[in-house]
Order: sequence, then C-alpha cells, then structure tokens
Amino acid sequence: MAQVRFVDKRVMQHELFSKLSDMFGREVPMYDRALLINATCNRSACDLLAQMYEGLSVSDEEIEKTSGERHGAIRIGRPDEYRWICRLFACFAMEPHNFYDMTSIGAKSQPVIATAFRSTHRPDHRVFASLLQTNYFDDAMRIRIEDLLSKRQVFTATAKELIEKCELEGGLEQSDADQLIREASEHIFKWTGKARDPELYHELCESGFKIAADIACFTTHHLNHLTPNTLCMDLYTAAMRKCLGEISDDDFLKLAQAALESMMMWMDQDALVLHFKHLSSAQLRMYDRQRVSKDAVTQLVGELLQQLSRDDHDLSRLQHNGFKDYTEGPSAEKLVLLRQDAYKALTENVDFDNGQGEVIKIDHTARFGEIEQRYYATTPKGRALYDACISEVNALLAASPELPKQDPDQFAVLRAEKFGSLPGTLGGLIGHGLVYGVYRATEKGCSESGRIGWKAVEQLVQEGHVTVEGLRYEDFLPISAAGIFASNLNQYGTDSTAQERPTYSKQYLEDILGRSVIDTDTVYSGIEAKSLLDTYEQLGLVTAMPVEEREMLQQRVSAYESVVSSDALHELVG
Repeated sequence: MAQVRFVDKRVMQHELFSKLSDMFGREVPMYDRALLINATCNRSACDLLAQMYEGLSVSDEEIEKTSGERHGAIRIGRPDEYRWICRLFACFAMEPHNFYDMTSIGAKSQPVIATAFRSTHRPDHRVFASLLQTNYFDDAMRIRIEDLLSKRQVFTATAKELIEKCELEGGLEQSDADQLIREASEHIFKWTGKARDPELYHELCESGFKIAADIACFTTHHLNHLTPNTLCMDLYTAAMRKCLGEISDDDFLKLAQAALESMMMWMDQDALVLHFKHLSSAQLRMYDRQRVSKDAVTQLVGELLQQLSRDDHDLSRLQHNGFKDYTEGPSAEKLVLLRQDAYKALTENVDFDNGQGEVIKIDHTARFGEIEQRYYATTPKGRALYDACISEVNALLAASPELPKQDPDQFAVLRAEKFGSLPGTLGGLIGHGLVYGVYRATEKGCSESGRIGWKAVEQLVQEGHVTVEGLRYEDFLPISAAGIFASNLNQYGTDSTAQERPTYSKQYLEDILGRSVIDTDTVYSGIEAKSLLDTYEQLGLVTAMPVEEREMLQQRVSAYESVVSSDALHELVG
C-alpha cells in the first residue's frame, strides 16, 4: 500500500501567504506599490551595508526572503467563526500566541480581544486575529449586532471538510492542500465590498465604534492589512511620503540622508544577524567594518530619489488618505520590540443592502498599509523599562498632539531622549538583563571543553568561548496596534456602553478557541534557558554550575516544553 504523502505545513503556510499577498495586491493597488517602494528602499539599505562591511553582498532574492514575511490582521464577529479560524491556521502550522485584551488599554481601548496565529519558532508569517465582544455594548445594541452576524456564513462546507480531514489524518495531500489555500484566498479572507444594515453601520461609526462597524456589518471577514518588513523604517517612511506627494524632493533627500546615517550607527554585526535571519550568522560576522563617507551616503540617497521618481513608484495618482504622522515604537537606534508605521486606511466604496431590496453605496475606511521593523524580544525587566519610556512619549503626545506633524525633527529628538535609559547595543541590553539571548559554544570553547573552569556566561562570551544572538521579537504590542487603529480610523478608543463593564481573560479566549494559548514570554525564556544548558554541556561545565542556577534554567525549559506542541519542539534551534 502506497504511503500517503502530506505536504509540509510550513510549505503550505508560505504558499498561503503568497496567494494572500497576490489577492491583496489585486484588491488594493496601493499595497503592491508600497511593496515595490519597500523593496527599493531595502535595496538601497543593503547597498550601504555593502560599503559598511567589506565583502558583504545581499542579493535581491535574499532581500525578498528578509522582507518577504507577512503579518496580516483579520477581525472576526462570532466565537464559532473564531474557533474555525484557529482550526484553519493549525493546518498551516500556526498556533495562537498570547492573549491581547484590546478593551483595557486606556483611552485607546477597542471592543475586541485577540491572539496572534504563527509558528512558534522562527515564524515567517503571522495573523493578528481580533474577535468582537458584543457584550461590550448595551443590550439593545448587542442584540442588533449578534442578529446581523448570525445571518452570515464565512466558512464553506468544503473548507470545513478539509480542515476536519487535516485534523483527523494529521495533514493534507497536495490536491487537498491546494484546495484549502483556494478556500482561504477566494472566500475566507477575501474582500467582497458587500455589507448590510447601513443604519447600524452609521450608528456604530458615529458613536466611536468604527472597528465594530467593520466587523458586524460586512457579509464576510477580510484582511485589514498585510504587513511586510523593512530594513530601515525611517528611510521607508520618507520614501512613502515623497511618493504620496506629501513632501518635496529636497525634504526627502534630507530625511533619507539622516535615516541612512543613523542606520550606520546602529547596524552593527549583532543588528545584521537580527535583520537577516535567512543568512548565516557566522558569515555575517566575518565582514570587517569599514568607514563610509557622508558623500557616499549622499550619492546613494540621490540614486534612490531617481528610482522613486519613476512612474511605477508614483502613489500620488492613486486614491489615498496620506501617511501616519509618526512611527509607533522606540526611536530607531533602540533595538527593542518593534517599530510600526502605515499609510492610512483607504476610502473604499461598499454596497450596503438595506434589507428592503435596495443597495446603498457608502464610503468605508478600514484597510491600511502597515509596515514594521522587528527588534529584540524583551525580558519582563526590559518590557517594564520600555513601557516606562513609551509612557513618557505618550505623555509628550498628549500634551502636544500636533508636534510630530508640525515639527518632526523636534519630536524625534524628544522621543530619543525619552528612550535614553535603554542601551543601544545588544551587549548592553543583554548585560542589563533587558532582552533574551541564544547562546552557543564556539569552536574554541568546544576545543577547550573540560579545561575552562566555571565562569559566568558573560565572561565566556568575552573570552570567545561562547557567542550570543539576541532573540527576535515575533509578537505584537497592543498599545502600538491601538495607535495604528486610531490613526487609520481617525478615531480613538471608546469605552464600553454595557450596564456593567465586562472583563476578559486568557481562559475566556481559550474556551472559545477550544485549546490553550501559548505564552510567548515562557517560550522566549525557555529557548534562552535551553541554549544556556546546551552551551554549558558542550563546555563540560554543567556539573560545575551552581545548583540553584541549573535548577532555575531547567524549570524554565520545562515550562517552555509544557506550553508548546511537539511539532514546535522539533523545530527548536539552539
């Protein structure tokens, strides 16, 4: 009997997101143009890196691998739909990570809770999936929303059958995998431009609940954005503003020069390894740092301007609502968590069925063009420091909300000051216990195994017996996401209208999903701990470790192994 050959779920995942990207590009021409501009900017950044590091050459194919990962966002109306989404993503080796309560983030609160579906190790793609909480509203509004949502059917019978088959048999053969990907790209995530109940739509929008209107009134759910990575956020945002016609060529030259000169300061070898995860760490550390003149940067910026001035980079002729006023997250040189920016949600014409046989056309804004730059994953201590810094930035913005638009240079200076307490290098961040690392014994360390004697890992790194890489942050920041929501919808958060404000928990979300949600701090901590134990084992130092330290690391590994799937454990590198 012939053995059934299942398609690798990670291969399926790449194919799914390739199809979704094609789909989104057809639906939103601005998305395809923004991808082109990002590729052009990333090419310029890599050309500068080739001058900074003698011998380094990054091909266009390698740039695509680096910037080609996507994270999407989808807003879902019903708990049963949410469970089906969870089961769908499991077919593509994507599991729910973290519980995000968007109802409890202060003034920017929204009536949704969420999780992020992704692979646990070295994820290339992720989807932030929000679920509308109808009990956030008063009883009358809740009943209207639930009644409208009950009338739609997003998952076809074919999609459900394929998901169930994958669960039962442990995978899908090629023809079934292809069909499930078609179901996702042609039905589950596809924009139809059709909605119902214009009266409810207007009521929700006018009372501050545009996100709820986007979820409740549409006949399907749809991607709100599909986000690529950029290698230099400030360069990309300057390019987008130039191509949108928001700034002059002279202003672009100034901003691009500053962005690349800043990149030269923070793009050390550790940052190279962080940003080019598809390239070998050992290879990236081989290149010697070279001095690059200001004139050389100026020449690169001039060449970039010529590229951006081509017709295929012109965004001003497309319908758009401009670009955000400032980037969410830390200043460029503080490599923690992530930075996010976006062109604002597009105004799109939607056909509303008013329930009386009439179609009413209404302008709707929901789909936007986010971009991100991912940095290091923070420890609880690092996250607390980050939160303190970002709180100061938010206080600055509350006091001077127009500052980023009126005086972006001054805002950049003040934001950098607010983040001044964060070290600017991986060594400084790890030395202060602010970010997670992955440790490996070097060839030198292994050759001296058993003869080194007990030493703290920091000293082993200094002596060349051990290397360390920062763990990349693979998740989301509710406060940044809320900032993106607010800017795109031109509407900040709205408090609950329920008689008694509801509260939500991770257990509540897990009950809806029918499975546990992975806590990523446990994962980051466990990966670091496993790498330390493995490294000490290779150096012959495990038995020499202080008992309390060894037990603490073992506990972290055990906690990690208890929350991730067996498939994820097999993927662990370290």
